[in-house]
Amino acid sequence: MAEIDLDAMRERLERLRQEYQAQIQDLTVGEDQVQPSDPQHDGSVSDDPADDADAMADAERNLSLADNARQQLELVNEAMARIDNGTYGICPDCGKPIDPKRLNAIPYAVYCLQDQIKHETQEA
Repeated sequence: MAEIDLDAMRERLERLRQEYQAQIQDLTVGEDQVQPSDPQHDGSVSDDPADDADAMADAERNLSLADNARQQLELVNEAMARIDNGTYGICPDCGKPIDPKRLNAIPYAVYCLQDQIKHETQEA
């Protein structure tokens, strides 16, 4: 099995970290932020309920996207901590190396494929 280039993986994870942080920033306080009410009104009932509904749906979508980005950011941070403590690329369940192809596809993967399937099956 091929070795994992930890320096290259750290760089990839750092880029992912920056992307998720930027996405969270844009969705929550940046230019992509959507206010849940019509900005032309003072927060009272809008002249057009459809506009308010659209704004609310957009705001809820952004909250969901930001929450997902926060979860992904947490996984990235945990992967970087595993690099620092020497456990990156080792499945905590079975102790076997995680296939480098899996880590290339999902650099923040915690488990080997077999144990990931077990965890997903248990959650379902």
